[in-house]
Amino acid sequence: MPMSQFDTFALEQNPVPKAANDNPIGFVAALDDQPIEGGFDPVFGDVTWQTLISGDKTQSNGLVLGVATFAAGGVLHLHRHTPPEFYFGLTGSGTVMLDGQPVEIVPGSAIFIPANAEHGVTAGPTGLTMAYGFGEDAFSEIEYRFSAAQ
Repeated sequence: MPMSQFDTFALEQNPVPKAANDNPIGFVAALDDQPIEGGFDPVFGDVTWQTLISGDKTQSNGLVLGVATFAAGGVLHLHRHTPPEFYFGLTGSGTVMLDGQPVEIVPGSAIFIPANAEHGVTAGPTGLTMAYGFGEDAFSEIEYRFSAAQ
C-alpha cells in the first residue's frame, strides 16, 4: 500500500516522500516512533532528545523540531549557538538560564533564545519535557559551543 503524505512513519525505517519537483511534502512524525538520543555526557549534561523534523533525518528544510526530556534535576549545560532557538514547556518544570537571568519554564510557556545567547536548562523536582526548535535546515548543522566552566 503506498504511503500517504500524512502517514506517520519512523524516521529511520521509511523514506520520506518527495513531490515531483524534489521539494519536501507534508508528513507526520510521531514522537513515540523516534529514537532516543543523548543521555549523560560531561560536556552537554544529562538530557535525552527525540528529533521530529530535521533535514538530516527527514525530507524537510527550514525547520528543526524536537522534544527534550530531563529527569528530576537533569541539566543541559550552558552553551551558545548561532541560530535563535525556542523552548516550549510540555510537562514538569525547570529553570532556563538565559544570558545570566533565570527564567522559569512550565507547561505552556514559550521561551525565545536569541542568536548566540548563553543558555542552559536545569529540570525541577519532577523533571521536564520541552519542545525545542530552530529555523534551520538540519540539527546536525547547529554548532553547540559549551561554556568552559560547568
